[in-house]
Amino acid sequence: MAGFEGINWASKQMRYFLEDKTFDILSGDAQVYAVSRSLHYGLCLTFEGIRFFCRKSAGGRLEVVFVNWNNNLERFCKGISFNLSAAQQDMVPDVEELEQLFIHQYFADPSMRDFLAEMAELGAQGYLRPFTVDEEQSIGVTFPGRPSIRAVVCRYDRYLGEPFSGVVIPNMVRAIDINGTGCLKLGVNYLMSVKAVDEAKRLVPEAASALFLDDRPHLPIEERNVTEWDSSCCLFALADGTIVKIPESNLILPSVTIKGIISILEDMGVRVEERNLSYGELISTAKNSGLVAVCSIGTAGILNRCQNLHFVNEDLEIILTHTADEDHDLYGKLGEARTRFWEIYKGGISLPQGMKLFKYSLK
Repeated sequence: MAGFEGINWASKQMRYFLEDKTFDILSGDAQVYAVSRSLHYGLCLTFEGIRFFCRKSAGGRLEVVFVNWNNNLERFCKGISFNLSAAQQDMVPDVEELEQLFIHQYFADPSMRDFLAEMAELGAQGYLRPFTVDEEQSIGVTFPGRPSIRAVVCRYDRYLGEPFSGVVIPNMVRAIDINGTGCLKLGVNYLMSVKAVDEAKRLVPEAASALFLDDRPHLPIEERNVTEWDSSCCLFALADGTIVKIPESNLILPSVTIKGIISILEDMGVRVEERNLSYGELISTAKNSGLVAVCSIGTAGILNRCQNLHFVNEDLEIILTHTADEDHDLYGKLGEARTRFWEIYKGGISLPQGMKLFKYSLK
């Protein structure tokens, strides 16, 4: 499964209680109670992954830069709401409250300055990880008694990366449509992700990712639709120059990064088509040399192109291995889109339509 490389965590984390709105700066290794609904049952566990860049302005002040992070904050609010009861919905923060919390309380705290200043000097990638946890000492199977938001920050060198191998895993489903959980960034979704990668490695030892199909295992395998990778969304580059994006649904996490990548690709003149893609169509396209590459799209890795994608049948036998067509023009454009995405954070290029830059100066 994809992982961070060259990671370095800030020495401080934050905690914010949703009920009384109290805020604390804690040690980076501060823990939660062993007796907690979140640890025992996975209740009140939602999180976000938010990429950012830190730099110094011409006047020497620290600035933190985000792209489209309003979408991250909106998604986090939805995840928090899902984890609370109907009677607790007044605790759910809005985007403005989260913006104030993360920027003007956590990032602006003096204890964070040295870490952020070092990031600015290194020009490193930054990652903000807010998450919720029930801080009440209880193992009652109920909604949380004392829900809080915690957040930690790191810098890192790489996530997943290229080249990587993937395997289609049709005998597991990441989420079920009727429960409405696949579109939220919930801890409960990720156990199936790591189990699927484990299955992929059993078939192909060097595999790093598993590609899921939808939650209709009663259908013939060719009729099921492709959904997403184990820990990222996907784009399909076709030989006719088209990019296919899978529509959002209860099975698919609405990717913030994919929206930015699509804006960049369209700005480059690439045609993007949003539609469902059946497994049968994907196999046929690959067999007929119509598939250039399948991309993994996510916050930390931005965009990585799968070098070898292994297709299987109902009996988990490999029936076809697709190798990315590195000579195709679209393969190169995907790499260029990834570079442009990161350059936007650094202020190197202008924003395409559909992307929004958020820049905050820290006192």
